[in-house]
Amino acid sequence: MTTQASDARADWEDRIGRRSHDAVGEAPVLEPPTGLRAESGGHQVTLTWDAVPGAVGYQVYFADSSKDHLEPLDHAGRDVLAVPHPPYVDTTGGAGAERWYAVSTLSDVAVQGDPSARVSATPTHTPGPVAVRVDAAGDLGLLDRPWRPMIGSEHLSHALSSDSTGGRVIGTELTAALRAAHEELGVTSVRAHGILCDDLAVYREVNGEPVHDFSGVDRVYDHIRGLGLYPVVEISFMPFNLASDPSKKVFDYAAIVSPPKDWQRWQDLVRDLVQHLVDRYGLEEVVEHWSFEVWNEANLEVFWSGTLDEWHRLYDVTAAAVRSVDERLRVGGPSSAAAGWVEELLGHVEGSGAPLDFVSTHTYGSPPLDFRASLERYGRGGTPIWWTEWGVTPTHFNEVSDAVFAGVFLLRGMASAMGRIEALSYWVVSDHFEELGRPPSLLHGGFGLRTIGELRKPRWWALALLERLDDWRLPVSLTGDGAGSLVEVLATRSEVGDVSVLAWNMTLDQTKAAGSAAHDRAVTVRVDGLEPGASYTLTHDRVDADHSNIAAVWGGLREGDQAWPDEGQWEALRRVDRLEALEEPRVVIADEQGAAAVSFDLPMPAMSFLHLARDPAEGGGNRTEGVDGSR
Repeated sequence: MTTQASDARADWEDRIGRRSHDAVGEAPVLEPPTGLRAESGGHQVTLTWDAVPGAVGYQVYFADSSKDHLEPLDHAGRDVLAVPHPPYVDTTGGAGAERWYAVSTLSDVAVQGDPSARVSATPTHTPGPVAVRVDAAGDLGLLDRPWRPMIGSEHLSHALSSDSTGGRVIGTELTAALRAAHEELGVTSVRAHGILCDDLAVYREVNGEPVHDFSGVDRVYDHIRGLGLYPVVEISFMPFNLASDPSKKVFDYAAIVSPPKDWQRWQDLVRDLVQHLVDRYGLEEVVEHWSFEVWNEANLEVFWSGTLDEWHRLYDVTAAAVRSVDERLRVGGPSSAAAGWVEELLGHVEGSGAPLDFVSTHTYGSPPLDFRASLERYGRGGTPIWWTEWGVTPTHFNEVSDAVFAGVFLLRGMASAMGRIEALSYWVVSDHFEELGRPPSLLHGGFGLRTIGELRKPRWWALALLERLDDWRLPVSLTGDGAGSLVEVLATRSEVGDVSVLAWNMTLDQTKAAGSAAHDRAVTVRVDGLEPGASYTLTHDRVDADHSNIAAVWGGLREGDQAWPDEGQWEALRRVDRLEALEEPRVVIADEQGAAAVSFDLPMPAMSFLHLARDPAEGGGNRTEGVDGSR
C-alpha cells in the first residue's frame, strides 16, 4: 500500500467513526432471551438461545468470571457486532479458560435491553468431529437465492473508462466483471453511487436557470443494459451547481454530499431524470425491473452534511418526484450505514405518507440483522428488505478481503439471509474501485470479488458454488463439535435426482482470518434417501488455503514487494484461475438403506462442494460400496 493510500485509509476510518447523525427511533426495549445455553467444544463455545418476538438481532456479551463486568463480544468485524439469530460460536477465548456469557435483545440497532442471566462454559483442548446427515428424499421447497437480485459496483461511469490500472484497462475489466456476475452468478441488477455526479454533467445553470443533460447517464445505462443488467438507481450525489455547500465532498472523485440549495430544483431534476429513463427504456421495463434508492448512508456525516430532518425532507421530495412519473415505480431507503435510521424512516413515512416500497440498509462483518419485526410493528409486513451493501469488512485496503475467510463469511451470510431478506448485495464486484484512490497493487485488500486482471477471489467462488446448487433444498441435520456454528451445510436435489452438498467451516472471529488449526474439523457427510444399489459419480471441489486461492499463488510468484505481475506471471495466474478439485471423481454406490457417506477434513476457513450425480450407466471410476471412510 502506498503512503498516500495508507493516509487516505486512516482518514476514512476516522471519519467513518464519527457518526454525528446517530438517532434513536421508537422501537421498544425488549426482554433478554431465555434458554441461553453454552456448549463447550474444542477451542470454542457454541451459544444458543430462544428467539424473542420483535427482535431484529442479539448482542453477545462475555466476562471472565461471574462477577466481572460484561463486555460486548468483539469478533473484529469493525461494524455492527450484533447477530440476527443463534447459534453464535465464540473462538476468542482460550482452551481451558472458563468464560461467562449473556445475551441482550435488539428491537433496533440502537435500542437494546438488559443482558440475560449468565451461563458459563470452558473450551476443551481437543476438537471433535462433525457428522452431517442429508435427507435426499426430503423437500424444503425451492432454494432461496438472495445474491441474485443485485451486486455492488464502483460508480458506473468507471465502466466506460479507458484509463489503466496495473496495465489493465479499467472499463474493459469492470465491464467483464459485471457481465460475469450476470452470466455466471445469476445477478440481475447492479447498484452504484454517483449517477448525479458532475462527471456525467447532468445539471448546470445558465443565466441562473437549470439545464438538465442526461446524455452521460444514457451512455452509462445503455452500457449496463447491454450486459443484461438492470440498474438500482441510487439517487446521489449532489451536482455542484445545485449544492448548498459544494465544499462538502467525499471520495477521490469529489462527490458532493450537501443538501440542495433549492428543493424545488432538486425535485425537478429527479422527476426529469426518472421521466427520461421511462421514455428511453420503456415504462413497463422500468416499473418491473428498475428501482430508485434515496441517497447513500446519510447517517454518516461523511455522506450527508445535513441533519436527520433535512434527510427526511430529501426522502419525501425525492420519493414524490419518482412517483410523479408513475405510481408503480419502486422507491425506498434509508440506504444507511450500520443498519441505522431504519426505525427513524419507518416512523417518519408513517407521518409524512411518503411511499416506501423497500427498506434498504448496510452492515459489514456480521450476518445481516432481521428487520421483519420492525416492519410488522409499522404494519408493513412483507415489505422487501434489501441489504444494498454488505461484506466482510467496511475497511478498504484490508487483507481479509482477499482471503479464503471472506469467501466462507459470504456463505454464512447468504445462508442466514435465505427466507428473510429479498436481496443481499455484496460490495463490490471488482477491484476496479477508486473511492480512496486506484489500486496500488494486485492484492491490496480491495472490496472486489474479482481482482485487477479479472482473477477470481475466494468470495467469487463462494457465490459461484451457491449458484451451482440445485433448485430443491433438502433437510440437513448436524451433530458434533461446532455443528451448525462452526460447520454449516446447504444441500439440494435436482430434478433428475443429483444431490449437491455445500459445507463450510468458519468463525466470525476475524483475528483468525488467516486460519486456525484448532478449529479445523473432521467431517462426515451421509446422504440418505438415495436409491439402494444405485451408483453416483462423486466430485469434490474445494476452496481453502491451498485450493482455488489466487492469493496463495500470487504469494508464491511475486518477488519481494512486487506490486503487479509481469506478463509471464499474468499467464501463470490465469492458468490457475479455476475451481480446484480436492480429489479425483469417483463412483459411490448407495448401500441397501439408500445411503452413501463421504468423510474429509475441513479446515477453518474452507468450503467444500460435493456433487453426487446419478450414473446413467454402471461402471467406471473407483468404486466405494456404502460408507466411505477415506480422508
